[in-house]
Amino acid sequence: MLQKAIAILLNLVPIALMIGLIPFVHDDYLLTVIYVVIVGFSFIVRMEKKDFLAFMFGFIVMIISEFFFIQTGVEIFVRNTLFGIMPLWLPLLWAYAFVAIKREIKLLET
Repeated sequence: MLQKAIAILLNLVPIALMIGLIPFVHDDYLLTVIYVVIVGFSFIVRMEKKDFLAFMFGFIVMIISEFFFIQTGVEIFVRNTLFGIMPLWLPLLWAYAFVAIKREIKLLET
């Protein structure tokens, strides 16, 4: 049980780091590069079957979802470097969250 809890927490470290950097890195392009490095390093350290599929699915689905949220006025971003409507780094954060969720579900099922 303790090993599962530790594994779950370790899966959340990259996401916590990514979220924690947002208020400190004001340049969206630099933050995007940092996110690419974090995600790349995370995949080098641990790559499970279908992680990349989950990542790409999350990346595409969240760009589309965020687009609709913005168009309907549900969300408004001050930082809008992707298509002039949202932060460039946001889909990377969401995409990696999909990977973490996939991993957490797998851990909880075993």
